[in-house]
Parts: sequence; structure tokens; C-alpha cells
Amino acid sequence: MLITFSSIIGQEKAKQFLLSAFHGKRTGHAYLFRGPAGVGKKTCALAFAALVNCREPNNGEICRVCPSCIKYQSGNHPDLLEILPQGTSAIKIDQIRELKKTLTYPPFEARFRVVLIRDIHLTMRRKEATNSLLKTLEEPPADTIFILTGDEAGDILPTILSRCQIISFFPLPYEAVAEALTHDKIDRTEAMALSAIAEGSLGRARLLAAEELLPLRREIVEKLIALAPGRPETVETVFQLAERAAEAKDNLEELLDLLTIWIRDIMLSRQGLAARTINHDLRDILPAAASRWSDEELNERLSLITRARRQLLHNCNRALVCEVLFFGLV
Repeated sequence: MLITFSSIIGQEKAKQFLLSAFHGKRTGHAYLFRGPAGVGKKTCALAFAALVNCREPNNGEICRVCPSCIKYQSGNHPDLLEILPQGTSAIKIDQIRELKKTLTYPPFEARFRVVLIRDIHLTMRRKEATNSLLKTLEEPPADTIFILTGDEAGDILPTILSRCQIISFFPLPYEAVAEALTHDKIDRTEAMALSAIAEGSLGRARLLAAEELLPLRREIVEKLIALAPGRPETVETVFQLAERAAEAKDNLEELLDLLTIWIRDIMLSRQGLAARTINHDLRDILPAAASRWSDEELNERLSLITRARRQLLHNCNRALVCEVLFFGLV
């Protein structure tokens, strides 16, 4: 799919900055797109890469039919290099060394080679890779544009920051996220809940929808409300819920986030602030939840979720962590 600036939701300041640089022939050699995950940093980077290499751009829009545009559309442009962290870790020194070898040669066919380096804040953990990248940014090839993306809250070395033009990205308006989700054939009520839970991150909202975490969250909270401690059927149900949660695997932390937000909503409801709750699609069961637990019990449950997070970070057995957690949540 070919991405254009006009198709990107929000981020008007970022888009205008890049378009002004393009129209004024002031394209920089290195940019840092900084902001939360899922709000359009990668999308803007790909749109900019396509634009600077389009043969016949028109008023900030690509032509879509030149050889460069066609290759960007196929996702197979030889002069677009994307460097990703391996798993949840940082970019490794070998990846930077391989990049530096490539940069000794001119672009294959485009005016600019565009290098997209994702999640640069993670790379700060590896001193050797960071220093090697820094040297490349200090002496960049004239025909190369670097676009780094990073978390707003992540630590990035001042020496990296000083060599990049920094462009800030922000959470999208909830209504804009919900509107995009309805175009994905998602129910309006669920779309509003997803946009609020994802805090303006369209990427995260789509992940939650794709992994069907909201139905699992509803199943869990409905059963937690109905269960009575100590009964035989409660024990069996808790084991079933723990098994379902553990099966979320890489999305287990997201599920814990959803449960944390749900408990926050119960607390708001108990204070007469139900209108400020985030889980729009669960407001029908909010009164039952608010009468089920006291404020002290809700705080205890938040502590249990926090402890489960720490255990998962230390690679504890997922199934066991979930079992202990859900027995505590009842």
C-alpha cells in the first residue's frame, strides 16, 4: 500500500514541517520522529521517503505511477532501508556495521537512500551500537536521509539529538481514532472504547481489535463480578480464566493494562464519576462492579496486577502468574 501525506490521520504540524522542507529544497540529512507508539511516526517516514524520491511530485503529493512510486507501493524499493530492534531488545552492532557497508555505495536508483531506524531509544542500551551510529550521523553520505523514530519518554543521547531535526508526534484525537476504526468495520461503541483505552494511538487500538482482547477482557470482568470466593465452581472458573489469559502470550501485558483501566473505572464510578470512565462498552456492568468491591479491595487488586507485571518481567511461569493473580482478583 502506498502511503501519502494526505492519507495520514492527524499530525498536521509534523506533516507541514516535512512538506515545507521538501518544497523549500531544505531536506535535512537526519530526522528524529519522537512520540508515543502507534500515532503515525513510521507512516509519516514512509510517506516522506516516497515523496523525496517521486519523479513527478505535484504540490506535495506523489505521482503514484513513476518507477519509484510503484516500488514503494509494492514495499520493495531498493533504496529504502528499515532497521528494526530484534524482538524487544535493541538494535545490535552487527546491524549498524551492515548498514555502514551499504552506505559506502551510492543509491541503486533513487535520488536519496532513506534509512528508517525504528525505536532508537532502545538502542541507547547498547553503547557500541550507539557510538557506531553516532559516527555515521556525524559524517552522513550526501545522498542519504536518516529517519529515526523513538518514544517520547525514552532516553536518547544528547549527541544523537544534536545531529537530528526533531519532529514531535502526539496522541491522536479519540474521535479521529474511533472514526478510523469504524472504517475498519468495527462497531461504533467498541471503536470509542478502543480509542480511549489506546489513549489516541491508532496502532495500539488496531492491535487490541485484531487480537480480540476486548471480548476477553469483558469475559474476565463479568466472571470476576459474579464469582463468590471459596466455592468449588469459583476455583474451576479461576483456573479457566487464568488459562485464557496466559494464552494471550505476547499480549498478556496489554491484557493487564486493560484490567488496570477497568479497576480505575470502578473507582471513578464509586466516586460518582462514571461519565469519566474509559471502558464505554462496559458501562452496563459498572454498577455491579462498583458494589462488588470496596476502595481498599480495589487498591489491593491494583497491587496484585503490579506484582504480576514484575513477575512477568523476570520471566516467571505465565500460567502460574495468572493463576495467582486471578485467585487474588476474585
